[in-house]
Order: sequence, then C-alpha cells, then structure tokens
Amino acid sequence: MESPDQRPFSGAQWTISAAGHEAVIVEVGGGLRTYRHDGVELLDGYQTDEVCPGCAGQVLAPWPNRIRDGRYPFAGRTHQLPLTEPERHVAIHGLVNWVPWQLLEQSADAVTVGYDLPPQPGYPWPLRLRSRWSVDADGLRAEHEVTNIGGELAPFGFSVHPYLQLPGVAVDDLVMRLPTRTRVLVDGRLLPVGATPVAGTEYDWTSPRQIGGVELDLCFGEVIRDADGGSSVSLAAPDGSAGVSIWADAEFGWWQVFTGDALTGERHRRSVAIEPMTCPPDAFRSGKDLLTLKPGVTWRGAWGIRPGA
Repeated sequence: MESPDQRPFSGAQWTISAAGHEAVIVEVGGGLRTYRHDGVELLDGYQTDEVCPGCAGQVLAPWPNRIRDGRYPFAGRTHQLPLTEPERHVAIHGLVNWVPWQLLEQSADAVTVGYDLPPQPGYPWPLRLRSRWSVDADGLRAEHEVTNIGGELAPFGFSVHPYLQLPGVAVDDLVMRLPTRTRVLVDGRLLPVGATPVAGTEYDWTSPRQIGGVELDLCFGEVIRDADGGSSVSLAAPDGSAGVSIWADAEFGWWQVFTGDALTGERHRRSVAIEPMTCPPDAFRSGKDLLTLKPGVTWRGAWGIRPGA
C-alpha cells in the first residue's frame, strides 16, 4: 500500500499510449501532465512530486481566464466568486482544476475521466464534466462534454492550458503561425478593454515567423478557420526540422498565447502555453461569446496536439 508521502501530488496517474505517442492524465484537475512522441517531450509538463505549475495542462471550466473582481450579473442576479488571483483582484480559470476527477473508462490508448461540479456560492449551477483523452498515429486528442444537470440556464466557457515546447529550441527562436485577425487589448490587470487588428503589427503571426523577444499573455480573436470550421496554431524550429501544432474544433473561436514570462525558475520563458478558448477573458461580464447551457443540454468540444514540422 502506498504511504501518504509516495502518492503523487496530482493524484492517480493514467498513462495512455499508441503508435509512439504517450500521455499521462491525472486525477487532480483531470488534466494532461505529460505528452511525448517517440520519446520527445512536446508538452512542458511537471513531475509527480510537483504541484501543477502555471496551470500546466489543466482543464479550465466553467470559465477560462479572468473575471474582473470575480463579480458578474446573470439572469437578474449578481454573483461573487472567490478571488483566486488576489494580486489582480480577479477570479481565474474556473472551478475544476484542483478537484479530484474520477476514472470512468480506461484502455491502452484512451482514458475517460469525469467530475460533477456542485452548485456553490458564486456559481450556483450543477454541471457534469467528462473528458476523453486518447492517442493514435495522428497524435493526442481530447474530447470534452459539459452537461447542465440543474434546472436553470447556466453561463459557461471552456479552455485548456497546455504548454508546448520543442526541446532545444528557445521560445524566441520558435516560428509560430497563429491564424487570428485581432488581439484583445488589456489593462494592467490583464483584463480586456478593447480589441485591435494585428495586421501590420508585431502581433501578426498569420504567416509563420519567429516569436522573437515579445512577451505574450494575450488573447487573439477573429480566428481564420479551416474548411472544417476549426483552426490550429503551429510552432516550428527555425530550420524546419521539428514542429508541433495544436488544433481545436469550431467550438473554440479564441486563442490565448502565453510565453511564460511570469513564471519563475527553470520554467521562465521555457515553453509557450497555447490555449483554445470558447470565449475571451471576462466573458461572464461582457457576454462576448458567452455560452449558456439550458437544463439537460450538453456542450461538446474537441482539440488535440500533433507532432511534426
């Protein structure tokens, strides 16, 4: 039997593998701890004896990013969330990233985990969350379902927080393609105050180019969609010898890009968090692309990571 000090900080660990791809899903937060292809670590993950740093690989629901003052109106009532980023006086990244998720199904190449979010002060709507993580010859795939199991309309947003890397390639040297036409303007608390086109500016990566020295913790919108309605962001080595991309389906109309400048120690600017989001920051207050789930209705979205230049 495990002694308490041997139990991983992120709880139970579920490994999935196929065709040279391997990932580890964790009990705490139901998120992604590691992902590698042919032994190359494409995810900047974390160790089993480490508290998940910088929301690495976490599922962000029922809202992504920040809510100003943690306070928002909905359906004639005003709600107050705990200020989980107190230095900015905001509620950040939802309510499910530190709770234990349950194992529902498991096979060699896939695992399904779930969590039932109870009604609580600040978010009085019960939700049932399910995530199926799988790997195959194409890479890693995540399929998410969120069901309103209560009797009232519920506000909702969703994102995930993977940090991508190419081992041996510095963030400044990474060649990024980001298919978006606008970026969200933010104030000193990283809360939105407007939007502006990226064309002709240092924030335009619609054609692949190096990230360079720019510090990013920004949300990008007006996604340039693929034929199937989805979109993808890619990172490549300068010589094209290696690459990785993250894709998301049509449910995700925003991308947040974070170059890790606020992280300390070895993680400082070591990788790039590329986060597909259903809505921009502070959507509970602005209503911008805010989803509302009717009782009994299920939202579904999918995204994944593919290796290759």
